[in-house]
Amino acid sequence: MNLRRFDALLTTGVYMGTGHGFGKTILFGEHFVVHGVPSIAAAIGKKTVAKVTKSPGTGYILHDNRLATPGYKKDKLDQQKDSIERVLKAAGVETSKTKLDITFEGDLVAASGVGASAASCVALARALSDEFKLGFSDEKVNSIAYEGEKVYHGTPSGIDNTASTYGGLIWFKKGTPTTMEKIKVKAPVEIVLGNTGLVTNTEKAVAGVAERKAKQPEKYAQIFTEAGALALKARKSLEVYDLKAVGKLMNENHKLLQSIEVSCKELDLLVDISMKNGAFGAKMTGGGLGGNIVALTPGKELQNKVANALESAGFETVRTVIGV
Repeated sequence: MNLRRFDALLTTGVYMGTGHGFGKTILFGEHFVVHGVPSIAAAIGKKTVAKVTKSPGTGYILHDNRLATPGYKKDKLDQQKDSIERVLKAAGVETSKTKLDITFEGDLVAASGVGASAASCVALARALSDEFKLGFSDEKVNSIAYEGEKVYHGTPSGIDNTASTYGGLIWFKKGTPTTMEKIKVKAPVEIVLGNTGLVTNTEKAVAGVAERKAKQPEKYAQIFTEAGALALKARKSLEVYDLKAVGKLMNENHKLLQSIEVSCKELDLLVDISMKNGAFGAKMTGGGLGGNIVALTPGKELQNKVANALESAGFETVRTVIGV
């Protein structure tokens, strides 16, 4: 018997399918990645866990036990339900024939900018595979999660679910075919995620960029070219472990995101506090207009200094690592 299923049996008295999805931060290229510009994402050391149990009846019951930014789960509930339906359909699981108890938990705080939706989609796909003995490969899990992500992002690039599925540092370029490569670094790096506390609508943020890009094609073409060049330099810097260079490039990336109007005063404040307290670099991460920033803080001492400064200013933080 699968040891995980045996543990679930001992704990609950019933078989329970389980699965996990990593949280993520985008180091380079959010928004630009939707338009085919290379991006670098990193899974973080926090994850969402899904548990699925069959029972008599039809439909499903959702138990969302994740810690979350205030208002996040309520604001995202309709999208979440639609996403679950899409994941179930893509996985080939019919709730017209069986009833499911679906539980989300784990140590990833559900918030904008940390890949919370992708993590839940990946975790659910894996839990369904476990409960129904479907034998999904990581590639299949990733494709199922992508379907669930469409609800949250409109036309997702696929970078969030890819990082959530595979973990590690990911070089990602949307296209035909899409390029996905692991980036190896010689050691994990400490980071701090700083949360504005603002829940954002990623689909609207992405649509806004597309609208402005259509109205100002020359301006945006230049910005997107610069974003692609930054991502390439960042990959090389990560591979040789030049973290000072990576940090400077993160700062430049934040300026580009400001120029396409997806940052906000709260994000800019978090970046400013991080830099004043010694972060190698800091930028917004994810959809923007709220959500989180990521600060590069190699070493526990610097990580704690930056996190403490952000917390003293009234913001919640996550201390974690990338490159694992």
